[in-house]
Amino acid sequence: MFENKVEVLNMARAMAAHAAARQGIIARNMANADTPGYRAADLPEFAEAWRSSGDTAMRMTRSAHLSGGRNTTLTAIPELGNVGPNGNSVSLETEMVKAAEVKQQHDMALAIYSSLSGVVRTALGRR
Repeated sequence: MFENKVEVLNMARAMAAHAAARQGIIARNMANADTPGYRAADLPEFAEAWRSSGDTAMRMTRSAHLSGGRNTTLTAIPELGNVGPNGNSVSLETEMVKAAEVKQQHDMALAIYSSLSGVVRTALGRR
């Protein structure tokens, strides 16, 4: 009966992992703000990454069904933008805005997980 995981939990987990990976890239960008020739990078938005992961395709619910896989590899892509005289494209202001967005995304993933955990506990009578 409970062989398949709840899809909302999978999405919340993926959203938190995406936020963590994106925060790491943002931190690397900020650390290299003065490095000559460094190009800022970023990940695609979570919605785009989730759609491209193949999760919207058919899912296997029984062993006789078609199998599908999810591509969870996230690859940082260089950003196009203004390049300074030393060849560096990092804007600290832009990176700080991105860091705030990532924090909101991570907080949303945790709120979804916490809310669903509360629903499951209530259903099990373990409030």
